[in-house]
Amino acid sequence: MRLSDLEKYNPITIQCHDNPDADALASGYGLYCYFQSKGKDVRLVYSGSNQIHKSNLRLMVEKLNLPIEHVAVGRGKTLRVEGLLITVDCQYGSGNVTGLVGEKVAVIDHHQLEKEALPLSVINSRVGSCSTLVWKLLRDEKFCMEENENLGTALYYGLYTDTNQFSELYNPLDMDMREALTFDKSLITLFRNSNLSLRELEIAGIALIRYSYNDDYEFAVIKAQPCDPNILGLISDFLLQVDVIKTCVVFNEAKGGYKYSVRSCTPEVNASELAAFLAEGIGSGGGHYEKAGGFISLRLYEEKYPTLHTEGYFNNRMTEYFDSFELIYAEQYETDLSSMKTYVRRRIPVGYVKADEVLPTGTPITIRTLEGDIDITVEKNLVIMLGTKGEVYPLSGSRFQSEYEPLEENEGVEEFIGKAEYAPVIKNRASGKDMLLTDYARLCAPAGELHIYARPLEKCVKVFTEKNRNKYMPGRPGDYLVIRCDSLHDISVLEKKAFEENYKLSGE
Repeated sequence: MRLSDLEKYNPITIQCHDNPDADALASGYGLYCYFQSKGKDVRLVYSGSNQIHKSNLRLMVEKLNLPIEHVAVGRGKTLRVEGLLITVDCQYGSGNVTGLVGEKVAVIDHHQLEKEALPLSVINSRVGSCSTLVWKLLRDEKFCMEENENLGTALYYGLYTDTNQFSELYNPLDMDMREALTFDKSLITLFRNSNLSLRELEIAGIALIRYSYNDDYEFAVIKAQPCDPNILGLISDFLLQVDVIKTCVVFNEAKGGYKYSVRSCTPEVNASELAAFLAEGIGSGGGHYEKAGGFISLRLYEEKYPTLHTEGYFNNRMTEYFDSFELIYAEQYETDLSSMKTYVRRRIPVGYVKADEVLPTGTPITIRTLEGDIDITVEKNLVIMLGTKGEVYPLSGSRFQSEYEPLEENEGVEEFIGKAEYAPVIKNRASGKDMLLTDYARLCAPAGELHIYARPLEKCVKVFTEKNRNKYMPGRPGDYLVIRCDSLHDISVLEKKAFEENYKLSGE
């Protein structure tokens, strides 16, 4: 669905969830601005028993002139609205959006699907905020946001609050929006510094004295009273200052489920991966290597764990996480080749970009991918390799020449690389300009034969390679542990499908 698909409706009512937060207000305002520019009779509303009371949200409404209205509807009653009703940052029929019934309904939300999706809906739980989703919809319609600083400020603050001050920022679209918006820095500072009440200070203090600690795995778990998500981050940041705590999770009850914050100060635990593990099958989670968070749906939790209290769930799940993987440090790993078979790489085309043909040598760049940002400097003969799933990895010119050969035929390169969910972007840190890698991609194929030892994994592994001792390469059951025949400490992991596409048994 595109926003232009909704232009045939009039009037239009945009409804935020009850007790709207900054993200709901911002994303609703973005839709309001779009439909107002199209000459529609449009309203931005919320319902429920409580009106906006948090100081930072009242300031946001006042300073940005948000046209938000509270619609009072009696308990157990509904109000029918004419034309189109759009629920934003929530899903029509869910428990946190009450009061209004529409003739025609659309949904724009970034939470996990709670009910059967309506025909008119955009739901993407992989982005960090609904503001990001609305920004993308506006961008797709080429809606000019640069001249509306209030809108840019609202969307920026919506993302800021919903990703715990950007510490849980992991989707490249979130990062793209943050860097593209024009916003008022002084207002963001004002909102940010009006976020903690004396009551929330008390909540943080009480939570810190009610921790549980696992001595075997050096993690702590805390349940806090209901509060703003930023308070969870504040508590978890403080926890990591304790000498024996290496990872922690702090959670509380929120509208429709449980919000949690994850922290790690050890390279063996990627906080983003742990956050996703905690919500597997019942919510969503992610973030950065050291800071992350997520949300668990109350409905899905109660369906799967009807008798387990939440403190028990988080402690059990944390223990399961640490029990689930084997650590492999490539430099010291003693390989048992008896359990491995020999394979040879297939001659399958992959994409590549010669970086020094696109940008001058010495240019500092960030390559943005689904797997995260890669910060490098353009060097002479640097080559950036591109996979069909959007994976990106840099190679030196000498290694590229020894392992690959360019193909004269490049027909179909756009289709080849276009299969990726997110097209990798080069961000020129010197000029601030962005470039799509796919605009410069050509095809190459492996040169000669590369022989490897490999075996399928029976449990999760974390491989610290020779080239990166600070971040691990994760592997899951069914993926392949790969070791080069000519270098037994060159160890990596390949996803099952990618391995089968790129390698065959030696001698076949």
